[in-house]
Amino acid sequence: MDAGEVRHWNADVNGVSIHVAERGPEDGPAVLLLHGFPELWLSWRHQMAALAARGFRALAPDLRGYGDSSAPSDPAAYSIFHIVGDVVALLDHLQLTKVFVAGHDWGAHAAWLLCLFRPDRVRAAVVLGVPYSARHAHARPITEAFAAFGEGFYINQLQEAGRAESAFARYDVATVLKKFYSIEIDDVTAPPGVEIIDFLEASPSPLPWISEEELGQYAEKFHKSGFTGPLNYYRMSETNSRLLAPWNGAKITVPVKFIAGDKDIGAQSFGTGEYIKSAEFESTVPDLEVTVIEGHHFLQQEQAERVNSEMVSYLVRFTS
Repeated sequence: MDAGEVRHWNADVNGVSIHVAERGPEDGPAVLLLHGFPELWLSWRHQMAALAARGFRALAPDLRGYGDSSAPSDPAAYSIFHIVGDVVALLDHLQLTKVFVAGHDWGAHAAWLLCLFRPDRVRAAVVLGVPYSARHAHARPITEAFAAFGEGFYINQLQEAGRAESAFARYDVATVLKKFYSIEIDDVTAPPGVEIIDFLEASPSPLPWISEEELGQYAEKFHKSGFTGPLNYYRMSETNSRLLAPWNGAKITVPVKFIAGDKDIGAQSFGTGEYIKSAEFESTVPDLEVTVIEGHHFLQQEQAERVNSEMVSYLVRFTS
């Protein structure tokens, strides 16, 4: 089947304007693709083509704060209920009762929570890089847990309003993005007194999975919308953890394919690599398949063909 061209449109939903890139037949099974930091709908370009070619309707929004979607400046506008609320409102706008969902990085978190809050709207999910872990009643506050990693830990540095934005401003936007896109497992904590963006090193040569033209597309959008919206996701971590209290110990009941890179900072740091192989993960997500492949954090771009194959072969099981 011809994958067709990418179509772009915006929808006013949940109090914001959400930009959506769409590819594939409008009457095909819908797959919602949720990106992470610092990315855009464009990070799913390879999967959109593969899905559309198999008759799926691929829908990749810019999440609030990103690209051509609204970017409220107040961190409080980035709670988990706002993010997942945008997704549900988008499905309502499209009159889609039930969809497939895929997520990566912060989009993975949103995909898990869509499955948790509204399993009635999800046929199955494909999640990259960030596993679901049920909130525990006696869990330490997030900020306290992060503090154990020191002041140089990247998430700690992103908490303070304006701090990261000021540090990022010392570089052109493309360089900031390339620094994050070049990230390795050992790059998440800066030495004392050093900003994380100064500590990160941009690859001196072009990254093999993103062209200079594509990097320019990302940079153009981030130059326009800035980084405050995306950083507000991190700044709401503590609040979001508290908001999840009603779901202490809750399981994910929809079918999920989890894909991790063997060198991904999100999937291989801080004990996460052991967790995704554990009985605890399987019991928390009872209908779970786990696949670990070669690759780093931006897996759906770096290992596009393998991710396409894993995703499509999993989703077609639910379409017959």
